[in-house]
Amino acid sequence: MDWRPDVLGGFEQLPLTLPRDDEGPVVATLVRPAAERAIAWGREPHGFAHGVDVLYVHGWSDYFFQTEHAQFWTRAGARFHALDLRKYGRSLLPHQTPGYIEDLAVYDADIAAALAAMGRDESTHRPLVLIGHSTGGLTLALWAARHPESVDALILNSPWLEFQADELARRAIAPLVALGARLGPRAALPGIDRGFNTHASSRLFDGEWDYELSWRPERGFAVHSGWLDAILDGHARVAAGLDIGVPVLVMLSARSWLQQSWSARIYDSDVALDVDGVAERATRLGTHVSVVRLEGALHDVLLSRRSVRTSAYDVMARWTRAYLPESAAVDQLLGSLRG
Repeated sequence: MDWRPDVLGGFEQLPLTLPRDDEGPVVATLVRPAAERAIAWGREPHGFAHGVDVLYVHGWSDYFFQTEHAQFWTRAGARFHALDLRKYGRSLLPHQTPGYIEDLAVYDADIAAALAAMGRDESTHRPLVLIGHSTGGLTLALWAARHPESVDALILNSPWLEFQADELARRAIAPLVALGARLGPRAALPGIDRGFNTHASSRLFDGEWDYELSWRPERGFAVHSGWLDAILDGHARVAAGLDIGVPVLVMLSARSWLQQSWSARIYDSDVALDVDGVAERATRLGTHVSVVRLEGALHDVLLSRRSVRTSAYDVMARWTRAYLPESAAVDQLLGSLRG
């Protein structure tokens, strides 16, 4: 396989060729820490995630750049990989409509290619933990329901499980969106993103993170009818119940700020989702779902201020140890992260 240096120093990437679609060639991109970076981080030989494969999938208008997240799992003993889905980040080609798909199940091909490149097949005994943020969380929840024997645990970081207004509003607009998707699937819809998420996270504004704004735009990609129709279909499937049989952890902010006016609340709230509605929908994912609400968290919990991130890592470590027990090295690992 042709692994090559990544735009993130100390990481490497592998382009994954996928079947063409109506826009032409399609790729996804797998990213992992380079061997020397993993060694420098100091992998715990008996960490709580020793022998575990972790695959992370980003959200809408996003890509993988969270090196601290990779460090957390690598130190814990896991083999960490992240996937830039087709038409996002490293995988976005000049001829493509950013982020555009018409069915979330199309990502089955991206995920299958990533798992194969990670060396996973029917004979693999290493546990698999899937981690998804926002739309990536919705995508992975639906994937886990369709592939019940292929995953051992699911961690969802502010997953987009329901339309922001509520179920009644979704039911009301879904037929109109579906009609628009049939008549003009790539018709752009009015934008409502005021850029609050970017202002709270990017170092160019008031945040602490460096990332490529062409891959994670200040006000997000344009939303198209065909894409929104696919999202609403995913929400309806979650509302009907997915019956995921493996443990699921859902991490959310304690509150939302969904107003169009600026407020200091953008620095300690989810500005993208109705977290109360998502918390309710999470109970319909499966039979064993843990929901954790984190005070002061942003939409991407792992981009919040350090004290919130530390709490989130603590939650993931203890939850993973409970469901994929390997050792009692959690406290030592968390201590090194706090340092």
